[in-house]
Amino acid sequence: MTINCKGNLIDLTKPKVMGILNVTPDSFYDGGRFSSDTVILNQVEKMLNEGATFIDIGGQTTKPTAGLISVEDELKRVVPVVDLILKNFPETLLSIDTFYAKVAEETINGGAAIVNDVSAGNLDENMLPTIAKLQVPYIMMHMRGTPQIMQQLTQYDDLVKDVMFYFSEKINAARSLGINDLIVDPGFGFAKTLEQNFELFSKLELFQMLELPVLVGISRKSMIYKTLETIPENALNGTTALNALALSKGASILRVHDVKEAVECVKLLNKFC
Repeated sequence: MTINCKGNLIDLTKPKVMGILNVTPDSFYDGGRFSSDTVILNQVEKMLNEGATFIDIGGQTTKPTAGLISVEDELKRVVPVVDLILKNFPETLLSIDTFYAKVAEETINGGAAIVNDVSAGNLDENMLPTIAKLQVPYIMMHMRGTPQIMQQLTQYDDLVKDVMFYFSEKINAARSLGINDLIVDPGFGFAKTLEQNFELFSKLELFQMLELPVLVGISRKSMIYKTLETIPENALNGTTALNALALSKGASILRVHDVKEAVECVKLLNKFC
Protein backbone atom coordinates (compact mmCIF):
# COMPACT_ATOMS: atom_id res chain seq x y z
CA MET A 1 0.00 0.00 0.00
CA THR A 2 1.84 3.06 -1.26
CA ILE A 3 1.19 6.72 -2.08
CA ASN A 4 3.16 8.83 -4.54
CA CYS A 5 4.52 12.00 -2.95
CA LYS A 6 6.45 14.16 -5.41
CA GLY A 7 7.77 11.11 -7.21
CA ASN A 8 8.61 9.18 -4.04
CA LEU A 9 6.61 6.06 -3.23
CA ILE A 10 5.77 6.07 0.48
CA ASP A 11 5.05 2.58 1.81
CA LEU A 12 2.15 2.67 4.26
CA THR A 13 2.18 -1.04 5.05
CA LYS A 14 4.36 0.12 7.94
CA PRO A 15 2.50 2.96 9.70
CA LYS A 16 3.76 6.52 9.44
CA VAL A 17 3.44 9.59 11.66
CA MET A 18 2.17 12.99 10.51
CA GLY A 19 3.16 15.91 12.70
CA ILE A 20 0.69 18.78 13.14
CA LEU A 21 1.80 22.36 12.54
CA ASN A 22 -1.07 24.77 13.14
CA VAL A 23 -0.25 28.30 11.99
CA THR A 24 -3.48 29.64 13.43
CA PRO A 25 -4.09 31.89 16.41
CA ASP A 26 -7.06 29.89 17.67
CA SER A 27 -6.56 26.12 17.36
CA PHE A 28 -7.89 24.20 20.36
CA TYR A 29 -4.48 23.05 21.65
CA ASP A 30 -1.58 24.90 20.01
CA GLY A 31 -3.19 28.04 18.61
CA GLY A 32 -0.75 30.93 18.40
CA ARG A 33 2.32 28.92 19.40
CA PHE A 34 3.92 28.92 15.97
CA SER A 35 3.81 32.57 14.96
CA SER A 36 7.42 33.32 14.05
CA ASP A 37 9.79 31.85 11.47
CA THR A 38 12.25 30.71 14.11
CA VAL A 39 9.63 28.94 16.19
CA ILE A 40 8.14 27.28 13.11
CA LEU A 41 11.49 26.02 11.88
CA ASN A 42 12.46 24.76 15.33
CA GLN A 43 9.22 22.83 15.60
CA VAL A 44 9.53 21.35 12.11
CA GLU A 45 13.13 20.30 12.78
CA LYS A 46 12.06 18.73 16.06
CA MET A 47 9.25 16.73 14.45
CA LEU A 48 11.46 15.56 11.57
CA ASN A 49 14.21 14.51 13.97
CA GLU A 50 11.67 12.60 16.03
CA GLY A 51 10.60 10.61 12.99
CA ALA A 52 7.68 12.37 11.32
CA THR A 53 7.21 11.29 7.70
CA PHE A 54 4.79 14.14 6.96
CA ILE A 55 4.18 17.63 8.36
CA ASP A 56 0.55 18.79 8.15
CA ILE A 57 0.17 22.57 7.92
CA GLY A 58 -3.15 24.05 8.97
CA GLY A 59 -4.12 27.66 8.39
CA GLN A 60 -7.72 27.48 9.61
CA THR A 61 -9.02 26.03 12.85
CA THR A 62 -11.98 23.66 12.66
CA LYS A 63 -13.17 24.02 16.23
CA PRO A 64 -16.92 24.82 16.33
CA THR A 65 -16.55 28.12 18.16
CA ALA A 66 -14.36 29.68 15.47
CA GLY A 67 -15.57 31.44 12.35
CA LEU A 68 -14.38 30.61 8.86
CA ILE A 69 -11.58 32.68 7.37
CA SER A 70 -11.44 33.52 3.68
CA VAL A 71 -9.39 31.81 1.00
CA GLU A 72 -7.18 34.88 0.77
CA ASP A 73 -6.51 34.98 4.51
CA GLU A 74 -5.72 31.27 4.61
CA LEU A 75 -3.30 31.68 1.71
CA LYS A 76 -1.56 34.51 3.58
CA ARG A 77 -1.05 32.16 6.52
CA VAL A 78 0.10 29.00 4.80
CA VAL A 79 1.95 29.95 1.59
CA PRO A 80 4.82 31.72 3.40
CA VAL A 81 5.12 28.77 5.79
CA VAL A 82 5.36 26.28 2.92
CA ASP A 83 8.06 28.44 1.33
CA LEU A 84 9.92 28.81 4.63
CA ILE A 85 9.95 25.10 5.44
CA LEU A 86 10.96 23.94 1.97
CA LYS A 87 13.71 26.53 1.78
CA ASN A 88 15.22 25.18 4.99
CA PHE A 89 14.16 21.51 4.81
CA PRO A 90 13.68 20.88 1.08
CA GLU A 91 13.00 17.13 1.38
CA THR A 92 10.07 17.58 3.75
CA LEU A 93 6.78 16.05 2.67
CA LEU A 94 4.21 18.72 3.48
CA SER A 95 0.50 18.07 3.80
CA ILE A 96 -1.89 21.01 3.52
CA ASP A 97 -4.93 20.90 5.80
CA THR A 98 -7.52 22.85 3.82
CA PHE A 99 -10.99 22.59 2.32
CA TYR A 100 -10.34 25.34 -0.21
CA ALA A 101 -9.35 24.19 -3.71
CA LYS A 102 -7.37 27.38 -4.37
CA VAL A 103 -5.30 26.91 -1.23
CA ALA A 104 -4.68 23.29 -2.22
CA GLU A 105 -3.57 24.27 -5.72
CA GLU A 106 -1.28 27.14 -4.74
CA THR A 107 0.46 25.22 -1.97
CA ILE A 108 0.93 22.08 -4.06
CA ASN A 109 2.37 24.22 -6.84
CA GLY A 110 4.61 25.72 -4.17
CA GLY A 111 6.03 22.33 -3.26
CA ALA A 112 3.60 20.67 -0.85
CA ALA A 113 2.88 16.98 -1.44
CA ILE A 114 -0.54 16.06 0.05
CA VAL A 115 -3.96 17.67 0.51
CA ASN A 116 -5.83 16.93 3.73
CA ASP A 117 -9.50 17.97 3.43
CA VAL A 118 -11.81 17.72 6.45
CA SER A 119 -14.84 18.07 4.17
CA ALA A 120 -13.88 15.50 1.49
CA GLY A 121 -14.83 18.07 -1.14
CA ASN A 122 -18.19 19.05 0.34
CA LEU A 123 -17.18 22.64 1.14
CA ASP A 124 -15.65 23.45 -2.24
CA GLU A 125 -17.04 21.90 -5.42
CA ASN A 126 -13.73 22.56 -7.15
CA MET A 127 -11.68 20.47 -4.73
CA LEU A 128 -11.98 17.03 -6.35
CA PRO A 129 -11.37 18.32 -9.89
CA THR A 130 -8.37 20.25 -8.56
CA ILE A 131 -6.93 17.14 -6.91
CA ALA A 132 -7.48 15.21 -10.14
CA LYS A 133 -5.52 17.88 -12.01
CA LEU A 134 -2.73 17.99 -9.45
CA GLN A 135 -2.53 14.19 -9.07
CA VAL A 136 -1.44 14.27 -5.43
CA PRO A 137 -2.49 12.08 -2.49
CA TYR A 138 -5.80 13.22 -1.03
CA ILE A 139 -6.97 12.66 2.54
CA MET A 140 -10.75 12.69 2.74
CA MET A 141 -12.33 12.98 6.16
CA HIS A 142 -15.86 12.25 7.31
CA MET A 143 -17.77 15.30 8.50
CA ARG A 144 -21.29 16.61 8.20
CA GLY A 145 -22.10 20.26 7.51
CA THR A 146 -19.43 22.79 8.45
CA PRO A 147 -17.23 22.90 11.55
CA GLN A 148 -19.56 25.55 12.96
CA ILE A 149 -22.71 23.36 12.86
CA MET A 150 -21.30 19.83 12.75
CA GLN A 151 -22.10 19.06 16.39
CA GLN A 152 -25.79 19.62 15.62
CA LEU A 153 -25.63 16.84 13.00
CA THR A 154 -24.96 13.75 15.08
CA GLN A 155 -28.06 11.69 14.28
CA TYR A 156 -27.24 8.46 12.43
CA ASP A 157 -29.26 5.40 11.49
CA ASP A 158 -26.17 3.26 11.96
CA LEU A 159 -23.00 5.25 12.65
CA VAL A 160 -20.39 2.93 11.20
CA LYS A 161 -22.53 1.89 8.24
CA ASP A 162 -23.36 5.53 7.46
CA VAL A 163 -19.71 6.58 7.60
CA MET A 164 -18.68 3.66 5.39
CA PHE A 165 -21.38 4.57 2.86
CA TYR A 166 -20.16 8.18 2.88
CA PHE A 167 -16.67 6.99 2.00
CA SER A 168 -17.87 4.61 -0.68
CA GLU A 169 -19.60 7.51 -2.43
CA LYS A 170 -16.58 9.80 -2.02
CA ILE A 171 -14.17 7.16 -3.26
CA ASN A 172 -16.32 6.50 -6.33
CA ALA A 173 -16.47 10.23 -7.09
CA ALA A 174 -12.71 10.57 -6.73
CA ARG A 175 -11.98 7.49 -8.83
CA SER A 176 -14.31 8.70 -11.59
CA LEU A 177 -12.10 11.80 -11.91
CA GLY A 178 -8.92 9.76 -12.02
CA ILE A 179 -7.67 10.43 -8.49
CA ASN A 180 -5.33 7.59 -7.60
CA ASP A 181 -3.94 8.02 -4.09
CA LEU A 182 -6.68 8.23 -1.48
CA ILE A 183 -6.54 8.10 2.31
CA VAL A 184 -9.61 7.99 4.56
CA ASP A 185 -9.99 9.67 7.95
CA PRO A 186 -13.03 8.64 10.03
CA GLY A 187 -13.19 12.15 11.48
CA PHE A 188 -13.06 11.67 15.22
CA GLY A 189 -14.66 14.68 16.88
CA PHE A 190 -16.41 15.87 13.74
CA ALA A 191 -20.23 15.56 13.76
CA LYS A 192 -19.97 12.90 16.43
CA THR A 193 -20.77 12.79 20.13
CA LEU A 194 -18.26 11.57 22.67
CA GLU A 195 -19.95 8.17 22.74
CA GLN A 196 -20.07 7.98 18.95
CA ASN A 197 -16.34 8.65 18.74
CA PHE A 198 -15.67 5.60 20.88
CA GLU A 199 -18.21 3.51 18.99
CA LEU A 200 -16.46 4.37 15.74
CA PHE A 201 -13.04 3.76 17.26
CA SER A 202 -14.10 0.35 18.58
CA LYS A 203 -14.89 -0.74 15.02
CA LEU A 204 -11.95 0.95 13.34
CA GLU A 205 -10.74 -2.32 11.84
CA LEU A 206 -13.83 -2.42 9.62
CA PHE A 207 -12.39 0.43 7.56
CA GLN A 208 -9.88 -2.05 6.16
CA MET A 209 -12.71 -3.16 3.88
CA LEU A 210 -12.23 0.06 1.91
CA GLU A 211 -8.76 -1.20 0.95
CA LEU A 212 -7.27 2.25 1.48
CA PRO A 213 -4.87 3.68 4.06
CA VAL A 214 -6.64 4.95 7.19
CA LEU A 215 -5.51 8.10 8.97
CA VAL A 216 -6.39 8.47 12.64
CA GLY A 217 -6.33 11.94 14.17
CA ILE A 218 -7.25 11.86 17.85
CA SER A 219 -4.33 13.83 19.28
CA ARG A 220 -5.35 15.54 22.53
CA LYS A 221 -8.98 15.71 21.36
CA SER A 222 -12.03 16.06 23.58
CA MET A 223 -12.88 12.35 23.35
CA ILE A 224 -9.69 11.86 25.36
CA TYR A 225 -9.47 14.80 27.71
CA LYS A 226 -13.19 14.93 28.53
CA THR A 227 -13.25 11.22 29.26
CA LEU A 228 -10.23 11.65 31.53
CA GLU A 229 -11.74 14.81 33.06
CA THR A 230 -8.72 16.91 32.24
CA ILE A 231 -7.55 19.45 29.63
CA PRO A 232 -5.80 19.06 26.25
CA GLU A 233 -2.43 19.95 27.78
CA ASN A 234 -2.70 16.86 30.03
CA ALA A 235 -3.97 14.45 27.37
CA LEU A 236 -0.70 13.11 25.94
CA ASN A 237 -0.78 9.84 27.86
CA GLY A 238 -4.37 9.18 26.79
CA THR A 239 -3.48 10.06 23.21
CA THR A 240 -0.59 7.60 23.23
CA ALA A 241 -2.77 4.84 24.63
CA LEU A 242 -5.40 5.26 21.91
CA ASN A 243 -2.77 5.69 19.18
CA ALA A 244 -1.36 2.29 20.10
CA LEU A 245 -4.83 0.78 19.92
CA ALA A 246 -5.48 2.50 16.57
CA LEU A 247 -2.33 0.94 15.13
CA SER A 248 -3.45 -2.49 16.31
CA LYS A 249 -6.72 -1.89 14.44
CA GLY A 250 -4.98 -1.09 11.17
CA ALA A 251 -4.26 2.65 11.16
CA SER A 252 -1.71 3.59 8.50
CA ILE A 253 -1.04 7.18 9.58
CA LEU A 254 -1.19 8.79 13.01
CA ARG A 255 -1.75 12.56 12.87
CA VAL A 256 -0.36 13.98 16.10
CA HIS A 257 0.93 16.99 17.98
CA ASP A 258 3.56 14.84 19.74
CA VAL A 259 5.66 12.98 17.20
CA LYS A 260 8.17 11.23 19.49
CA GLU A 261 5.53 9.33 21.44
CA ALA A 262 3.63 8.31 18.30
CA VAL A 263 6.80 7.06 16.60
CA GLU A 264 7.57 5.00 19.68
CA CYS A 265 4.11 3.41 19.39
CA VAL A 266 4.85 2.50 15.77
CA LYS A 267 8.26 1.04 16.60
CA LEU A 268 6.86 -1.11 19.37
CA LEU A 269 3.93 -2.33 17.29
CA ASN A 270 6.30 -3.27 14.46
CA LYS A 271 7.90 -5.80 16.82
CA PHE A 272 4.66 -7.78 16.69
CA CYS A 273 4.24 -7.65 12.92
